[in-house]
Amino acid sequence: MSHVFPRHCHGTFPTATGGDGCFLIDSSGMRYFDGSGGAAVSCLGHSNERVKQAIKDQVDQLAFAHTGFFTSGPAEELADLLIANAPGDLDRVYFVSGGSEATEAAIKLARQYFVERGEPQRRHLIARRQSYHGNTLGALAAGGNEWRRQQFAPLLIEVSHIAPCYEYVERAEDETPEDYGYRAAQELEKEILRLGPDTVMAFMAEPVVGATMGAVPPAPGYFTRIREICDKYGVLLILDEVMCGMGRTGHLFACEAEGIAPDILCIAKGLGAGYQPIGAMLCSSGVYDTIAGGTGFFQHGHTYIGHPVAAAAGLAVVRELLDRGLVAQARERGMYLGEQLRARFAQHPHVGDIRGRGMFWGLEFVADRDTKTPFDPKLGVAGKLKKAAFAEGLICYPMPGTRDGKHGDHVLLAPPFIASEAELSDALDALGRAVSSVIGAATA
Repeated sequence: MSHVFPRHCHGTFPTATGGDGCFLIDSSGMRYFDGSGGAAVSCLGHSNERVKQAIKDQVDQLAFAHTGFFTSGPAEELADLLIANAPGDLDRVYFVSGGSEATEAAIKLARQYFVERGEPQRRHLIARRQSYHGNTLGALAAGGNEWRRQQFAPLLIEVSHIAPCYEYVERAEDETPEDYGYRAAQELEKEILRLGPDTVMAFMAEPVVGATMGAVPPAPGYFTRIREICDKYGVLLILDEVMCGMGRTGHLFACEAEGIAPDILCIAKGLGAGYQPIGAMLCSSGVYDTIAGGTGFFQHGHTYIGHPVAAAAGLAVVRELLDRGLVAQARERGMYLGEQLRARFAQHPHVGDIRGRGMFWGLEFVADRDTKTPFDPKLGVAGKLKKAAFAEGLICYPMPGTRDGKHGDHVLLAPPFIASEAELSDALDALGRAVSSVIGAATA
């Protein structure tokens, strides 16, 4: 009997014993193509020699030094490399162990920033419905997925949630994408005015929405207008690139595609590529200087922030991405993936939308394409797709609740950037078989 507390108590999982490029191998020898990179994590696959060697070398030299007493070479080098490639005036890097820690730190930094500026009345955070920012209580409060929030609601801080930028469902037939993007962004200004402009500290959003909606990119001009609104009212813009950043959408930082820069930016997942648990919060020089010129102490911290081995792994990952041109490869190979998805599924009677950017794609399944009506949640389409694809040797990321936390089903694909066209084609063959089996049964 296992003593591990699993994600789900009513099932058993095979034991992973090895990794080979884009594949994971279980104890029976079965190979699984990692079509979701776990959860958009394994951008380099599972056997990158440069990253593995960097970890070994760092362990031999120094395993751990607490940041209350020391900094370390890998942390300093990784911070320098990230800032050298970061957009706007992002200038400082606060290392953490994962995405939830990064967004939690961002929320706390936003609050302390305004306290130290002499504006303690700024306490409101605005985010979007159907967003996901992590599972710690602060991050969960910021997230807008009702299914995840419901049972913990009494414990969560108050956060305002506006409509997502969800063109497939929300854009009117007579509305251009640009007009819709502007209208969706205006939700932020309305909420700032409702709360009181001098009480809002930050707006948090994913540039490309990941887990809860399935690779939904913004409408044209949406984030340009969001940036303008934040600047108009002195509100900090926090971008959560935990899932969509680090090259996943074809840019090292996902916001580069929108031509904007945030005040605070969160990354994780692809930063460590699965080789070590690491995330980071980047902030602008203006935010940092406010703290440095005030108390000089960000009242936050975790034991493993800036862990030397994790930082060494992250440094090797980012160097691989840059030195091997893998960000551009993700963009180009992602175009092939998108073309293949459309060729295979665009005419499927129960695929309502195919969307994405780079190596980050989603398929939304519907009971009726004309009305965009989702399947009855009781059918459990997403869960069945996960099992059927897994049986075919494909790891993908199906999720229920695409529309509102309860209704809607999608599959998220986020394969390693190193995947070949042949490997992607084989993976889509497996997905096609899983879709035929599950959707056929659901519509019989």
